[in-house]
Amino acid sequence: MLPQVNRILYCTDLSKNASYAFQYAVYLAKQTGADIHILKVVEQLSSDEKLTLQSYILNQNSREEFLHQRLNHAKAQLQERQDYFWEHIAPEEKALRPKITGCEVVEGYPEQTILKRSKELDCDLIIMGAHEKGWLQTLLGSVAKNVLRESRIPTLIVPRPEKNKA
Repeated sequence: MLPQVNRILYCTDLSKNASYAFQYAVYLAKQTGADIHILKVVEQLSSDEKLTLQSYILNQNSREEFLHQRLNHAKAQLQERQDYFWEHIAPEEKALRPKITGCEVVEGYPEQTILKRSKELDCDLIIMGAHEKGWLQTLLGSVAKNVLRESRIPTLIVPRPEKNKA
């Protein structure tokens, strides 16, 4: 029996290529009838970054507000990208918007969070865009490489489009 795709985990870094990769997620959802869950992972601050934050922002409430604003900024950007995408898609394709069954921004380590959420959501496919630096960089130590290596479900990495196709 051929595998079925019922749930797609679309992971975004909010780059221009991530928007291009989203087109593939919507296309595959249309072809398979799958639902799409959108995930944006805001990378956790390193120990050094946390120490710097504590050194320069002495007030605990201000530090917490700063960390909260990081997530809110990512949520706002994600919502803007979604609105823009659906405003500029062909009218007959707008009916696919309900295929987006979840959209979340979480703080964590990207590879681990993507893999964990794909299992928790019982996804059949992960879709993400290649990093802005290009396909070669993606294969030499990025989030996409690590997800590809560790994932137990198919993972589609969408390379940057040619400049005249973007």
